[in-house]
Amino acid sequence: MAWLLIDNSNTRTKLALGDASGLLEWRAVIPTAELDSGALNRALEGLTFTGVVVASVVPAKADVISTYFEGKKPVHFLGWKSPLGFGFDMESPQQIGNDRLANAVALREHYGFPGIAVDFGTAVTFSVLSVEGNFQGGAIAPGMAGMTSYLADRTAQLPEIEASEPESAIGKTTVEAMQSGAVFGHRGMVRGILREMLSRQGRVRALAPPSCEPRGRSIAVGPGRAARGASRPARATRPPRAFPGPRRRSCSPRAVAAVPAALDELIVLPVRLE
Repeated sequence: MAWLLIDNSNTRTKLALGDASGLLEWRAVIPTAELDSGALNRALEGLTFTGVVVASVVPAKADVISTYFEGKKPVHFLGWKSPLGFGFDMESPQQIGNDRLANAVALREHYGFPGIAVDFGTAVTFSVLSVEGNFQGGAIAPGMAGMTSYLADRTAQLPEIEASEPESAIGKTTVEAMQSGAVFGHRGMVRGILREMLSRQGRVRALAPPSCEPRGRSIAVGPGRAARGASRPARATRPPRAFPGPRRRSCSPRAVAAVPAALDELIVLPVRLE
């Protein structure tokens, strides 16, 4: 039996199928602004699944999803009261975005704790699990799209740019200078937030497979996997075998990015989780 997993984010809504063995090959992406019953009909045509698990940060579109499946399939909307497998070392856990909850579930179940899950989306979110495995808090910062469009929106002469790796930090044109500021500035922002978090957490291993014992600190930063995380809490409901379970991964360069212990040399590398 397969379940439909939906990651309803601000910019894009990602859909996947999963079963007791893990995520299946089928995927679909719908621009969130275009998410309606027609788009869902087209994306789901011919699919067979027994229920739906949703991680949504867009209330209006969550209502669209709920209405679409009403009377058709059982739907579980991920939230802080879901059986996540961890507690909260903070006030007002109801304010935590469901995407961050899903990321924390995936981090805890696949790679252990303490750790930091970093999700690069419309916003860049940092979700911290404590040494006890509880959700401790985190940070929310502007995403790359904000770095590339803000100046164009707020100034008379600066253009909107595409984010791409500059050849040099010293731009020779206005566009090159803006790309340098956006890319290197964004990278520095992420490093700075991680540096502050690590200085308070001590030795943290984030997204490192339990079978690995990497040297020094390690941190893995990659695309959000809210659908993967959303699959875990629903396993506590009935029928339990209808949801994909965590798959342990071996220690490999694709799964773990080694980070030098010296924070001044901190390098954050992209990591493929699939």
